[in-house]
Amino acid sequence: MDQAAPSLRQRIAELAATLSAAGIEGARAEAWLLLAAATGRNRADLVAGSQGLTAEQNARLTALAARRRSREPMAYILGEREFWSLPLAVSPAVLVPRPESESVVEAALACVRHEAPLHLLDLGTGSGCLLLALLSELPNATGVGVDRSAAALDVARRNAAQLGLAGRTTWREGDWGRGLRGRFDLIVGNPPYVAMGDAASLAPEVLAFEPKLALFGGADGLDAYRALLPDCARLLARDGLVCLEIGQGQGPAVTALSRRHGLRLVASRPDLAGIERCLVLRTAPGGGEGVPDGSAASACRAD
Repeated sequence: MDQAAPSLRQRIAELAATLSAAGIEGARAEAWLLLAAATGRNRADLVAGSQGLTAEQNARLTALAARRRSREPMAYILGEREFWSLPLAVSPAVLVPRPESESVVEAALACVRHEAPLHLLDLGTGSGCLLLALLSELPNATGVGVDRSAAALDVARRNAAQLGLAGRTTWREGDWGRGLRGRFDLIVGNPPYVAMGDAASLAPEVLAFEPKLALFGGADGLDAYRALLPDCARLLARDGLVCLEIGQGQGPAVTALSRRHGLRLVASRPDLAGIERCLVLRTAPGGGEGVPDGSAASACRAD
């Protein structure tokens, strides 16, 4: 009988137990991910293989496990995270892309003509996940990603290059839309929207490791919207659309802020948990809230 497989199973059991004791859900699945990262082999090969761990691999696994026990996000440990079925590099300079942010991509794609030569703007781009996901679906679109963090933009550029989208992207270091000129058919963003008073409710992985600049939106969580909505209104093309991620329960407040700058609500979209997560806005002179008139919004679906 193969003696290496029980050894690996035992290592997985031990590792899963230590991760579980650290309060990590899905500890066994994460143990397999760490083992794969330490060995450079996928799970299927590990299960089917006959070799055990070398001393170097075992040391690497121990170091990776220590990082995860400290609640460092798995995405930072592995250096990547999938978003919209795209493999994206991540680092502590950027937020870990989350499934709920895919609602922004879904909302935008439901509201634009996919073959049109659209010009996109991603405010607070981070890893570039929103912009790159959209460009992967919109073959004739180009986009600009803006972030205050030079380190974040380095990650976004790397992702664009790895996905073959570098030629359709421009990256700018800046404060929201300040200094930008021209008009954009689609503006997207995932601004920091956590209220400072809610910090204690965040998971240890988020609070201790993810960039505070990309998380916290002031006392009420709305500071970033106050700052970027005037830029959205100024930079939005005629019949253009704005798709913004929001925090739970922030829809009415962000809608009210938008209205002050001549932007009206077209639709909203929930995340997989049923929480309102994305607002779709447009300039609608004479148009009522929730009335998707005009060419850019004519295909908008609020499902």
